[in-house]
Amino acid sequence: MEIRLFGLLVLVLLVVVASVVVEGGDVSYDGRSLIIQGQRKLLFSGSIHYPRSTPEMWPSVIAKAKEGGIDVIQTYVFWNLHEPIQGQYDFSGRADLVGFIKEIQAQGLYASLRVGPFIEGEWNYGGLPFWLHDVPGIVYRCDNEPFKLYMQNFTTKIVDMMISENLYASQGGPIILSQIENEYQLVEDAFHEKGPPYVKWAAQMAVGLQTGVPWMMCKQDDAPDPVINTCNGMKCGESFPGPNSPNKPWIWTENWTSRYQAYGKEQDTRSPQDIAFQVALFVARNGTFVNYYMYQGGTNFGRTASAFSTTNYYDDAPLDEYGFIRQPKWGHLKELHAAIKSCSYPILFGTQSMLYLGERQMGYIYQRNSGECAAFLVNKDDIKTVVVLFQNSSYELTSNSVSILPDCKNVAFNTAKVSVQNNTRLITTGKKFNDFEMWEEFRDIIPTLAETSLRSDKLLEHMNTTKDMSDYLWYTFSYQHESSNSEAVLKLNSAGHVLHAFVNGVLVGSAHGNHKNSRFTLENTIPLNKGSNNISLLSVMVGLPDSGAYLESKVAGLRRVTIHDVQSVKDLTNYSGGYQVGLLGEKLQIYMEQTSSKVQWRNFTSSRNDLTWYKTTFDAPAGDDSLGLNLGSMGKGEVWVNGQSIGRYWVSFLTPQGTPYQTWYHVPRSFLKPIDNLLVVLEEENGLPLGISLDIISTT
Repeated sequence: MEIRLFGLLVLVLLVVVASVVVEGGDVSYDGRSLIIQGQRKLLFSGSIHYPRSTPEMWPSVIAKAKEGGIDVIQTYVFWNLHEPIQGQYDFSGRADLVGFIKEIQAQGLYASLRVGPFIEGEWNYGGLPFWLHDVPGIVYRCDNEPFKLYMQNFTTKIVDMMISENLYASQGGPIILSQIENEYQLVEDAFHEKGPPYVKWAAQMAVGLQTGVPWMMCKQDDAPDPVINTCNGMKCGESFPGPNSPNKPWIWTENWTSRYQAYGKEQDTRSPQDIAFQVALFVARNGTFVNYYMYQGGTNFGRTASAFSTTNYYDDAPLDEYGFIRQPKWGHLKELHAAIKSCSYPILFGTQSMLYLGERQMGYIYQRNSGECAAFLVNKDDIKTVVVLFQNSSYELTSNSVSILPDCKNVAFNTAKVSVQNNTRLITTGKKFNDFEMWEEFRDIIPTLAETSLRSDKLLEHMNTTKDMSDYLWYTFSYQHESSNSEAVLKLNSAGHVLHAFVNGVLVGSAHGNHKNSRFTLENTIPLNKGSNNISLLSVMVGLPDSGAYLESKVAGLRRVTIHDVQSVKDLTNYSGGYQVGLLGEKLQIYMEQTSSKVQWRNFTSSRNDLTWYKTTFDAPAGDDSLGLNLGSMGKGEVWVNGQSIGRYWVSFLTPQGTPYQTWYHVPRSFLKPIDNLLVVLEEENGLPLGISLDIISTT
């Protein structure tokens, strides 16, 4: 049939859906969709990571996702969380993976399990446990026998655990899809001949575990059969060329609902209109599985955030860090899901055709033999609203929009038109800690060379020395100054992330890198005593790197140390130095209830001090409102409540607009007791705790 529009011949292209079905127990797939218990499914999924919230929060967050039209909850599996020490596993508390999957099942949703076990995810070391670094001959993520051995061991353990709990859909459980590896194509070329065999091995290894559900590889165009290759990114509606076989469904693994925040990284937001446009276009072009990354980001508690990542994670997702609905994003997507689901039968069982409606406008039509018809009218023009003719009716298409017509006649939803009202986060000041008598302090020790036991004649690499047991590594030297001139210049080159320099116990300078470039130089004039001087340099990590090839070879910490004296330059880079892993307060576990009382705290002096621990106690605010600790008066450090770390803070690192990247830090109610809660703050810089408050977080 020929249709004329604006004098142009409109082309009609028929797309024949592949009918070959690839079996996977009770979950299979064909070129149209996943098939669950014999039924094709059009599914919307949302990423919610179990350790980034608390077990007490899981039911509410999952329920809100379900209310928003989500069918599947997707999560990574966090290897270094579960096996922090080789052979010693932890699946308790926030690490209760089985409990999380069972909660998903209890609420009648499916689960998608991204085992990895390398995950990236702005998670410390990309989810790899640091003890892997010390395995002889290991090279991560390539055709390397030591790495493959440990990767297979952990993957098998997770799969066996799911099987033992009957959690795969093939056993009647909720898990319908699993992932092996993660965005490997981005680094594959760096491994040369060791890359492609690893991809094949990983696919075969995973499929061989006989889960009864399909496996996928995201951003891996050559994913070996029967593994499904999937798309990640903001614009998969436009950019995804489709799976590498006509017998595989179109799956979007990560539709980024905003972008994660990191120190030194531009703050990114994403409108609900843009998200909805790309989702509708992806479905129009054949997509039947879309996952939002993140649907709820949550909190990077403790030291789990990767290099320079903030403690809050994807706070601009449809559900925010605290689990509140964020409007209009949540509501607009809910309406989108409902509109697309109303077309599910023609989409899943009809024949697709595409016709051009204008220079940058097109229609995707799904027609069943029974007469059922659904259409997606697309306007890709960035500026113009246009009127098009479709089936003898006129339709106004807003710029960058998709109009969804479940009956090929009436517009049920337009991606560019938001009818949902905005809501805002409300912060009400709660408990103030503004009385200096509330606080006690403990000034950490600045070690000298004589007080260290670990020695080396060359600068030690930070990560390999701390083994990720602490963010902190002391480099200490004794420097002999014979000149009558009391000044010299200290020049330090670091591969990241932060450096505090002390001379004879006094801070003489600090410097840091950022998300874009972790390397930096600190160069300061320093006062020296005649004779022996103690040079103490505190190197600080703000999370380990989480991406890139040869992760095991990345370096951090001091790379060169020189002192420019009156008539000479002393290079301490290959010089006998002393090292101390961690701070004294960490060794004393000063933040734990049972050990804090044994520490020699002293009255707070209300003065500004570097490298100081502060503690106080408080009663929990009445009610069950969400709580955030306002650390706007502090600089940089970490906070513990009743021995549980709520994460690193870095309020002194400002955005280009001159505001902190994050001021409020989530304190889950489950961390609190009714009375006598212990709050311990480690401050590296010179922040004052008198400005801290525990505030009530809510939404309008």
